[in-house]
Amino acid sequence: MSFYKILVAIDNSQLCKPVFAKALELAQVNKGSLMLLHCLTSDMVGEPLPISVDMGLYPEMMNSAYQTQNVVIEQRLKEAQAMLGGYCETAIRWGVPTEFDYKVGDAGQLICKVAANWGAELIVLGRRGRTGLAEVLLGSVSNYVLHHAHCSILVIQETETKAS
Repeated sequence: MSFYKILVAIDNSQLCKPVFAKALELAQVNKGSLMLLHCLTSDMVGEPLPISVDMGLYPEMMNSAYQTQNVVIEQRLKEAQAMLGGYCETAIRWGVPTEFDYKVGDAGQLICKVAANWGAELIVLGRRGRTGLAEVLLGSVSNYVLHHAHCSILVIQETETKAS
């Protein structure tokens, strides 16, 4: 089975490099293309400030808080663009047609949606190995994608580094 359109979920974790490397390898072997996707959760860009004049705050304070939040959002978006741009340039240097995108929202849902809209045949993503309560509280993007994606999935498992 060949995969010509491969969506790669990119984040800021250490697992991102092996996920990208495997996707790049598969794209080269299959003469395919990559779509790099980075999902920014609302907590990464900052929750909207639920501040109103009714709370007794001065309009100047509210305006300042919103301006600060906008600066943080712009910074996160620039960081995402720079990270994705770097991976994109690497893939193109290796002869793989590559594009990238970033979205704000729930990562699992966005990965599935973008993969379907782009017509991906394979999604490559990482799994940190959360189990039990940590998985319940923090969620599992890879688990969501495994159960909701329209196409094949390759999950790269994070390996534990043991001290010698």
